[in-house]
Amino acid sequence: MTISTALLKQVEEHPRFITAQTILCYHSLGDEVQTHAFVEKWHTTKKILLPVVVGDILELRHYTGKDCLKVGAFGIEEPTGENFTSFEEIEFGIIPGVSFDRQGNRLGRGKGYYDKLLPYLNSYNIGICYRFQAREEIPCEPFDRKMDEVWTEEGRWI
Repeated sequence: MTISTALLKQVEEHPRFITAQTILCYHSLGDEVQTHAFVEKWHTTKKILLPVVVGDILELRHYTGKDCLKVGAFGIEEPTGENFTSFEEIEFGIIPGVSFDRQGNRLGRGKGYYDKLLPYLNSYNIGICYRFQAREEIPCEPFDRKMDEVWTEEGRWI
């Protein structure tokens, strides 16, 4: 079992994930916790939403299978289809980051995509990263939305 698979198996056992019907996830880059198999596994029983880069914002689209993907910004495979704007329906978010800290702060790649998206969400959000990416403290701004929990392959970080 890979590190990513072990981490996501723990997330699958989270009570909020179990009860959620609409999940925000991401289609991973090579240096992130790998989510491709996870997305494929769950898209037939839960509504899985993936982000799509449009200009300087993230739009969300429903993942309906591998055939709905096309290569988009930064070489990330993104789902095609209509923009999903019913943010209140999203119950659970699995959020990537370059780093997370013990206070739930997230450090992204510097473009601010998630900084713009997260304020629209009322979902329970879990940041996931590899243990070597977790820090005691990272810089944050007052407007940054903290994660409700952060998980690494070693389990819950906060």
